[in-house]
Amino acid sequence: MKPTKLLFIDRDGTLIEEPADEQIDAFEKLKFKKGVFKNLGFICQHLDYKCIMVSNQDGLGTASFPEDTFWPVHNFILQTLEGEGITFADQLIDRHFPEDHSPMRKPGTGMLTEYIDNPAYDLTGSYVIGDRETDAELAKNLGCKALILDQKGMTWDKIAELLFAGERIAEIRRTTKETDIHIKMNLDGTGKCDISTGIGFFDHMLEQIGKHALIDLTIHTKGDLHVDEHHTIEDTGLALGECLLKALGDKRGIERYGYCLPMDDCLCQVALDFGGRPWLVWNADFKREKIGEMPTEMFYHFFKSLSDAAKMNLNVKAEGANEHHKIEGIFKALARSLKMAIPRDIYHFELPSSKGVL
Repeated sequence: MKPTKLLFIDRDGTLIEEPADEQIDAFEKLKFKKGVFKNLGFICQHLDYKCIMVSNQDGLGTASFPEDTFWPVHNFILQTLEGEGITFADQLIDRHFPEDHSPMRKPGTGMLTEYIDNPAYDLTGSYVIGDRETDAELAKNLGCKALILDQKGMTWDKIAELLFAGERIAEIRRTTKETDIHIKMNLDGTGKCDISTGIGFFDHMLEQIGKHALIDLTIHTKGDLHVDEHHTIEDTGLALGECLLKALGDKRGIERYGYCLPMDDCLCQVALDFGGRPWLVWNADFKREKIGEMPTEMFYHFFKSLSDAAKMNLNVKAEGANEHHKIEGIFKALARSLKMAIPRDIYHFELPSSKGVL
């Protein structure tokens, strides 16, 4: 029998909005978090997690927080959630104040000993869902993962998507006699980039992909630049495309298509299709031999390598007078096209193809 995966879910700030005084002791203070019903209901009904409520309620039962102001609201919360198919296998509520330094209080694990070192539970496949750093610390103390609302764009929509379809993170290492390349990407990131290829202008262009597509992107390329730039640029394109293909997985639920943007004097259009068949149409001419230290003849070659390895259609068109603006516009248009094409919808989690395969 497979061990059970758990969701340790905070209450205030996670299931319901937390007021300024941090006490939900009256019905007029009660407001549910946006998206909690739809998404947690989906998780409870369709995924194989057991939900455990874990909440700090400072001083519950004392004069500052009488029980008769807590339980009516709490029970109403539970009844309302249950009406949407959301139930908890256990409710763990700690009453200590922070200054008590109790091991029972989050991020301490005193309330959760039943679930620790118990072969019936898969803590490495479990999550703490909360809204504070103490929830992240609790996850670390338990040996599971954390999903923290309102940090790095985390929402209940995103939580349901991650739990259902998994993280879209991929990593590639490509080593030849000419280049050594390490690429890591998170398609559901925030645009954080760490890029180093030895070609400054190329780094600048690759950063546009991460920043404008909101993809976390690490690219470290060591190439034979003492020969020329060709192998570095070509192999980076191949490795980037391979990593993109791997991160997309089976492509279920993605938008699939993307398209364009102006930049100053230029109009740059990049239409793409993650249809599984590589093809590049290139309508962009450059009059300069180099921009920075990057040969302009390699622009086409980079996009061809990317298209081939990612198994996608790319249709690129650029017009304008400034060569720097043209190619930067193309990279930014590619990024915006990716941003349009890679989002997925777990409520329509089907392949976007009449063929049944991409």
